[in-house]
Amino acid sequence: MAAIGRFQKGEDIFYAKVVDGELYRLRGDVFGSPSFDKKPTPFKGLRTLIPVVPSKIIAVGLNYADHARETGKPLPKEPLIWFKATTSLIPDGSKIEIPFPNHRTDFEAEMAIVIGRRVRNVTPAAAARYIFGYTSAQDVSDRTIQNAESQWARAKSFDTFTPLGPYVETKIDPHDLTIQLFQNGQLRQNSNTSQLIFNCFQLVSFISTNITLLPGDIILTGTPSGVGPIESGDRLEVRIQGLAPLVNTVK
Repeated sequence: MAAIGRFQKGEDIFYAKVVDGELYRLRGDVFGSPSFDKKPTPFKGLRTLIPVVPSKIIAVGLNYADHARETGKPLPKEPLIWFKATTSLIPDGSKIEIPFPNHRTDFEAEMAIVIGRRVRNVTPAAAARYIFGYTSAQDVSDRTIQNAESQWARAKSFDTFTPLGPYVETKIDPHDLTIQLFQNGQLRQNSNTSQLIFNCFQLVSFISTNITLLPGDIILTGTPSGVGPIESGDRLEVRIQGLAPLVNTVK
């Protein structure tokens, strides 16, 4: 496979492979051994959906040293994780909605791991076999609530607070990729996944020793330094090397 997306036309929802601007419909189980139509399906009239439907979203905090420094928090000795509501997911092109305009709400560009096989208690060395691919994401955060509470799930789980997509790239090495966020065309975050404190394979291993992961589950790997507030009318673009850009506006 390569870049896999999920699309809708009318009542019809389907997966497809995206190659050089062409879309080839997938037949069978996307996490199994699917086949693809030889004739492309026109993009016209299609709506791009979130690329997978996870049973859960697991976020990882303070996983870039520079971001930990800018928050004034110590580096974690093991991955800091929490759950985000799946109802917070929105696809590429959808609007992020700020529920409390008087609160500070921040963007956070992240690379997301997509699980491809049921996994429990796997080693880092074996973790790659259970990963379906990678996609772009944001972990939008209400800082006012986050700073007032001892856990972060509510501050990061409002509807529209997890933009994801547009596609899952299934053939990419996640360990040395540029990750950037542009706000209204201005570069705000600029780092590399090589700077992750706990890399993707280590995260899958750690999480799977505590929580069974299922096909389609999402792990948000953390955000680098440069996070900042969003306002209505903003255009936010996450660019990760080798992945399709994720673009959302703010309402």
